[in-house]
This record gives sequence, structure tokens and C-alpha cells, in this order.
Amino acid sequence: MAKGQKRTQVWQVLRRAVARFNRKNAWVLSSHIAMSMMMALFPFVLFTVSLSGAIASLLSHRIVVEDVVNLVFGSWPPSVAKPITREVYAVLETSGTGLMTLGGILALYFASNGVDAIRVAMLRAYGQEETRPFWKHRLISVGLVILGGVGLLLAAFFELFLPLAARFLGRFFPDLDVLSGWENGASGLVVAVVPIAAVFLYHLVLLPQRATIRRIFPGAATTLVLWWAAGLGFAFYVSSFASYSATYAGLAGAMAALIFLYLNAAILILGAEINGVLETDRAAAAKDTRDA
Repeated sequence: MAKGQKRTQVWQVLRRAVARFNRKNAWVLSSHIAMSMMMALFPFVLFTVSLSGAIASLLSHRIVVEDVVNLVFGSWPPSVAKPITREVYAVLETSGTGLMTLGGILALYFASNGVDAIRVAMLRAYGQEETRPFWKHRLISVGLVILGGVGLLLAAFFELFLPLAARFLGRFFPDLDVLSGWENGASGLVVAVVPIAAVFLYHLVLLPQRATIRRIFPGAATTLVLWWAAGLGFAFYVSSFASYSATYAGLAGAMAALIFLYLNAAILILGAEINGVLETDRAAAAKDTRDA
């Protein structure tokens, strides 16, 4: 296929995805996801810290908390993440860290609401109907929250022990170039992996009719690229033009975070709509082949 034809095809898919996005009132659903994720952030961090207290007794509480918070908010623009992380630390200082308590169970449930909102968006974008019973898809949402907490803890362990291992091996192999650069950890690499893993899991696990990685890749890749661009653009906007403090006073940090989540939710739905368009085209082509 010629480059010009390929560009035209990509543009047509994107145009149809945007049309589907608007037709389904996805902006409204984006606000629902943003609010659900905003409400789920604090319970998720609380649950993850509680989980760390249960399985990470070798590390001090402070180190685990800082690593978890940095991994959760590391991909956010600093101007947006700073006021939210400040409030997260304030909540953690006054909250218990017991995992098997009523508070821990409620934190897990409310954190799963954010994942469940994304499930609804995925269903609408792919044109699927929920055929699983309530307990099953809710259990999947809860499982993804637990998986996310465990994954962040493993990343925190990795981030803590990687510099120690690099320094230890460097004593015996001082001329080994591969060990250089790891003394300060790999937080940037870990932070980059977290959103990539999350996007692919959303597309792979939340739908009743599972698709292959190859089929979900176009929308997932588009989501990640647009997230990166939106993060840079929103950070520039907040630092240069926005005056949330004049409008929302003490709620400025929360409102900036909510708008950032709203933008990211819309991009996530748009990526799913791109895959929905491609799935529609595949189904139409398969039908034409059967009828021929």
C-alpha cells in the first residue's frame, strides 16, 4: 500500500473514531471515569500501603510509602501531582495501615469503582454487551486493583534493591559497563512501564470478548502517545496560563488533577473507539467473504 493511501486510511479511521466518540457522548463518560478515578486514588494508595505492611516487613514504612506514591504519580505533570501527593501523605499520616480491616476492604472496593467505570467505557467503545454476572466483572475489577498494588510494590522493591545490587557487583566487576548508570535506580523506566501495562490490561481483561494484543495495539499505542503529549501540554498550560488558585482557592490542586484525569479518560476512550472501528471493519470484511 502506498504511503499516501496508508495516511488516508489512518485519517479515515481516526475521523470515524472521533465521530463514534461524539455520538456516544463519551465526554460525559469521561467525566464519570475521571471522578471515579479521583475518588479511587486515595483508597488505592491506602490499600497498597496496607498491602505493603502485610508483605513487605523487611522495609521501613516510610520508604515503601514514598516509593508507592512516586510510582503512582510519577507520570503526572509535577504541577498537577504535587498538591495531590501532599494530600495523600496527609491522609496516610492519620490512617491505619491494617489490610484486613473494614477500612482496608472499603478502600479496595472504592478503588475498584474506578476500574469498573473504565470497563463500561470499553464495552461501549467496542460495541459489546456485558454477558458476565455482576460478581464476576466486579471481581475482575477488584483483582486488577490488587494486581496493581502488588505490581507497584514489586516495582518499589526493584527500585530499592537495584542500586544496592549495582554497587555490590561494581566492587567485583569495576570495568563492567553494563553496571554503570544503575546506581540511582531506574525510576524513570518503571514509571514509563506502569501506564503501558495499565492500558493493555484494560483492553485485554475488562472485555467479555477478549482480543489479541495485535488487535488492541493500534488503540493502545494511540492512547499512550496522546497521554504523553497531553501530559506535556497540560503541564505547560498549568504552569503558564491556568489560574486555578484564583478560581477554586484551596481546591485548585484537586481541580487541576480532576481535569487532567478527565483529559486522560477521554484519550483512553478514543483509543478504544479506534479499535472499535477496526473491529467493525474486520467483521464487515469477514461477512463479505462468507457471502461471496
